[in-house]
Amino acid sequence: MVDGPGRITLWGVEVFVATAEEGSISAAARRLGASPSAVSQQLTNLENAIGATLLVRNTRPVGLTPAGEMFRRRASSILNEAALARAELSNAQMTRLTRLRLGAIEDFEADVTPSLLTVLADQLTGCQFQLETGASHSLHDQLDARGLDVVIAADMGAHPDWAEAHPILTEGFVVVAPVQQVDRAGDVLAQLQSLPLVQYTTRHYMGQLLAAHLARQNLILSHRFELDSYHAILALVAQGKGWSILPPLALMRARRFWPGLDVFELPFAQLHRTITVTARKDMLGDIPTQVAAQLKPILQAEVVTPAIQAYPFMKKLLKLL
Repeated sequence: MVDGPGRITLWGVEVFVATAEEGSISAAARRLGASPSAVSQQLTNLENAIGATLLVRNTRPVGLTPAGEMFRRRASSILNEAALARAELSNAQMTRLTRLRLGAIEDFEADVTPSLLTVLADQLTGCQFQLETGASHSLHDQLDARGLDVVIAADMGAHPDWAEAHPILTEGFVVVAPVQQVDRAGDVLAQLQSLPLVQYTTRHYMGQLLAAHLARQNLILSHRFELDSYHAILALVAQGKGWSILPPLALMRARRFWPGLDVFELPFAQLHRTITVTARKDMLGDIPTQVAAQLKPILQAEVVTPAIQAYPFMKKLLKLL
């Protein structure tokens, strides 16, 4: 059913809150995964239903009218009450959960996520699953905006008060270099510094994490490529175009490149990241805990065991939590 003027909808309230927080309709649209025209129409419908102008749209950033300021105070309460109502209904009978919006990092899309969805589908009968695959920062943003229910992504530091977090895996980063181009009996770092770095993009959290770590080591590494694709990075390294620093999960997604790669520990201080299941507190009962518990044996079979078999030194870098 199409929402028309005269009715206040939860979606309309959510759109209003996103626009007020982001300061622009286009930014709110990106956050909500909707088109700017759809966001604008929802705002118009909401203002018609309330009978007052809430936003000053011809300013940058978008401003709130006095009525908008008043409604914003109520809007957050409306969304929180709706979330609590959903949680109470879900907790009353988890097998009747009708929708689970799951976000997972791209590292898991080939093997881990399909196995997880298969297990959850058997447990949550009658539930519709919606999967969003993306970078960690994007998934956390969507969880914050209530666009996702559960996120499996890299831990990005301090958790907000509304979140529950379940760590599942920690992994240490490794060097990937063209096969037989680095003599590990010699000065590994000096050899790497003579080669260009194929860098993971600093537009994403992992790239920022790596850049900050290299800065702490006082390392300045030249690079010609800055990419957001594990496959593209490993393809370039296998072709001898440079070397890179990646987590083991990246290698497990692109095993076809292994014959052209040498993989070894960082020749400077180690860097780790933690993969965590994150959700809103008290919203989905024990489902986030279930997701974390189901992921661990899948990760053991699909990632940890084959990685250690291929590269025994990873036994000290990969650990289920």
